[in-house]
Amino acid sequence: MSVAGTDLNLLVVLQALLEERNVTRAGERIGMTQPAMSTALRRLRRRYNDELLVKVGRDLELTPLARTLVPLLQETMPMVERALRLDRRFRPREASRAFTVCVSDYAMVVLAPRLRRRLEGEAPGVRINYRPMPAGLVAKPHLMSEADVMLCPRGLGVQGSSLDAFEDRFVCVVDPGNSRLVGGQLDLEALAELPRVRSVLGADHLTPVDRRLAELGLDRGSGVTARGWLPLPFIVCGTELVAIMPERLAAKVCPLAGTVVVAAPFGEVTLNEAIWWHPSRDHDPAHRWLRTVLADVAQEVAEDVAQDGGHRDVVCDPCR
Repeated sequence: MSVAGTDLNLLVVLQALLEERNVTRAGERIGMTQPAMSTALRRLRRRYNDELLVKVGRDLELTPLARTLVPLLQETMPMVERALRLDRRFRPREASRAFTVCVSDYAMVVLAPRLRRRLEGEAPGVRINYRPMPAGLVAKPHLMSEADVMLCPRGLGVQGSSLDAFEDRFVCVVDPGNSRLVGGQLDLEALAELPRVRSVLGADHLTPVDRRLAELGLDRGSGVTARGWLPLPFIVCGTELVAIMPERLAAKVCPLAGTVVVAAPFGEVTLNEAIWWHPSRDHDPAHRWLRTVLADVAQEVAEDVAQDGGHRDVVCDPCR
């Protein structure tokens, strides 16, 4: 099959190569050997007069032209396949495929183990390639077209289709020897005066906690900043610093760091985690299956809390 002398099958190869950025994984995804993929890549480079994929260190990176092609392919290929009435049903148990999932450290700790167990039973040939959240989401408009799915909170400027995943609430984390800890609690005055280690999720992106503290007239903190939430309990250990982070992650990490979880003195502030994807993938069977699995796993997380009668009671206990 060809249009103006161009083999349309090459578009399938091109989409796999640009999304996977790996010749071997792209071949596994569409059922082609590595030599055949390499040959197809050479043909595509001649067709576009562009390298498309260039080696940077040990990784393959997209050229500027390739970046412009990714969203075009993701938008047009499903329409071409529907027009040709191709069988696009996704059979997870038979599939050999890799998905790229962009996650925060929080989502990795909370969801990844459950997702792995789910895939082992339902889709043993499916692999998940986790990619960390970029420093600035708005500054990277191509991100949603390169990752199959993104897991991150609402309110960070992410654009695309989305599903609610689950909610969590923010708590404070301190060293058990913190001088302002009274009866296992911190008050607003102590929070305002203590130096704070703050999670930075991206340039110009405020967390729900930042917004609440601004409403209360409290400074965002002049202590330490860290990328993501996972390092915060370890930075706090042995210091007068206070960190504010999601409760589920704090409950898992604080016992390892030797720090304690205490109730937030500014009332309940909710973190709304969501599943995001590029709109061009709305009707893709494989992506719809992946989103369904992620939504099911997220529901399990929410139900675990519901079975305990809502959020767990926050107590100051280093062995918690």
